[in-house]
Amino acid sequence: MNETIRYRAEDLDYCCRSVLENLRVPAEHAKQVSQCLVQADLRGVDSHGVIRLPVYAGRIQKGLVNPRPKVQFLHEHAAAVLLDGDNGLGAVVGATAMQRAIELATKTGIGLVCARHSNHFGVASFYVEKAIAQGLIGCVASNAPPHMAPFGGRERFLGTNPLAVGIPAGSEPPLVFDASTSVVARGKIIVAAQEGKPIPIGWAIDEAGNPTTDAAAGLAGSVLPFGGPKGSAISFIIDILCGVLSGAAYAHHLSTLENLNTPQDLGHIFVVLRTDLFMSAEEFGKRMDEILHMLKNSAPASGNEPVLAPGEIERQNEVRNRALGVPLVPSIVAQLTNLATELGLTFPEPIKETVEVRP
Repeated sequence: MNETIRYRAEDLDYCCRSVLENLRVPAEHAKQVSQCLVQADLRGVDSHGVIRLPVYAGRIQKGLVNPRPKVQFLHEHAAAVLLDGDNGLGAVVGATAMQRAIELATKTGIGLVCARHSNHFGVASFYVEKAIAQGLIGCVASNAPPHMAPFGGRERFLGTNPLAVGIPAGSEPPLVFDASTSVVARGKIIVAAQEGKPIPIGWAIDEAGNPTTDAAAGLAGSVLPFGGPKGSAISFIIDILCGVLSGAAYAHHLSTLENLNTPQDLGHIFVVLRTDLFMSAEEFGKRMDEILHMLKNSAPASGNEPVLAPGEIERQNEVRNRALGVPLVPSIVAQLTNLATELGLTFPEPIKETVEVRP
């Protein structure tokens, strides 16, 4: 098993920004992308963290991603807008879309923004956190390239299309749900393949449609939807809302990140709601606190492990990783070091000292 190497989040953030700015990405855009990647690693979602920086950089270098997009708002309505991302980096398109959805919700109570001509936008929770910071409810989804077999099939057709929901509370931490519609994010299988580790049965099937524990065979085959027909249907609906409705690509028209011959043209959807639509924000916060308390105080299934609210594990990971440093496996460190060296930059030094983490 590979030992992880820990790095300060601030150092990784600076390195990511430097790489992107070196590739002509404006400083503010580089900031959004870097924050999205590092936040994923801090929260333990390493499949969407800095592991993605080399492929982002490669796509920019190949001319498949526009480093300086001219984002446009089209078809504007009272509470809904279409955003054309001009093939920009996904986090840039996503952050711009979420900000517009927040502005619409602040004025009208609800904001809906569909985005097209975008790229991989990282963890969806990055965007709902922006709504929560304004005391708003955020819902985000994106379509993704076809890496998943639909229920009853063995050929790739569906994306691992993520869905995130963020809901602020009163004195309690907010609820943050972020999940792909596959049993597991495909990025986790990528990480397992790079580390030479097996994957659990039920995560993926090989090209012949057989269950496999071989990560490489799973990548060559298809990941599986969570919940069988339910996850399959939810993924299909997300593709319709993000791809068909927005005018982006969908299903087999979508290109993978690894295909360095064509743009992705992903679509996203962002919905923001004010919490004071039907009662005061204060009353809503109290009611959220109460229902969260009810959940947390419910009896555990076995042992002494408490019932956790959505997003709680990720918050615990962030506290630990901010104190101890972001863990990266050597293979990812090597890729990032090579990328930095190629651009005349220096990858940061790892953390050597141990820091006590209090619960």
